[in-house]
Amino acid sequence: MKLTPIRTLAAGAALIVLANAVALTGVYLNRSGEPEARITLSQRELGSPWGWQAMRDNSGMVLGLNWRVNDGSAADYSYGGYGYHGGTPEWLDEPRMKALGFEVDAIEQDAAARRRFERQLPREVLLVLELAGPAWELALQRARTNAERNEAARLANADSKEFTEKARRATEQLQREEKASSRLFAIDAGLDRAALRAKYPDRGRYLILKATLRPRLDTRERTTRVTGYVSDLAVSRINVPHALRPTLEPALRKPWRSEREPGARFEASLAVGQRLEPWIEAVAVRP
Repeated sequence: MKLTPIRTLAAGAALIVLANAVALTGVYLNRSGEPEARITLSQRELGSPWGWQAMRDNSGMVLGLNWRVNDGSAADYSYGGYGYHGGTPEWLDEPRMKALGFEVDAIEQDAAARRRFERQLPREVLLVLELAGPAWELALQRARTNAERNEAARLANADSKEFTEKARRATEQLQREEKASSRLFAIDAGLDRAALRAKYPDRGRYLILKATLRPRLDTRERTTRVTGYVSDLAVSRINVPHALRPTLEPALRKPWRSEREPGARFEASLAVGQRLEPWIEAVAVRP
């Protein structure tokens, strides 16, 4: 059949209609019944993705989910150890990786086995995210300990600009942890949603979302540890419903000031559906 401009246009229109129908069906299936979880997040856990404010011609509005991983890479908090949007969790060990479907046999003794392990393809897993729980409390305690240690060093070296600067940075880190940084931490992963929900039954504190897990070998002090790198939520950007944009947009455009005064504050009710895809139900802006 010869393609004419009219037939080409009709085929394109039909493809668009089909794509929209598939998308709407997915939304319907995701939001049917009671949400799998419903949680209240703030500007600490939801923020406009980088570059959004510069896109003045874009009438849509999206929020990015800010979540964290305590990778345990540093005993000294001042050197980091908290990756945003991915990382190597300190709880992700060899038994967990094996339970998640990765081949981990004979890695410590066999160099070829180590290469095979690292070359395994990424897998989709179910990631458990905890809001304002023990993982965040641990981050707070590490920040306080770091600030206290650096302040003591500053007092013992009163004439040192180096120690004064370190103490200032440690104090700012503590302020960010207390008032600005995300309280949403990845704390577990699995393949069985029902088993994970039974383990974490509080649907107002624990989210279960799809994420990508890659195998990784972590070598420290001549010891190789089997672990993984978790990243890439299946849905990392969440569209803001048109009816909520007038309420939220002024808050997102309000500039960041400091750790003490982080700017506009808001709370959003986030629901997660049967397909583990989140959406925003309501927004309240605080002065």
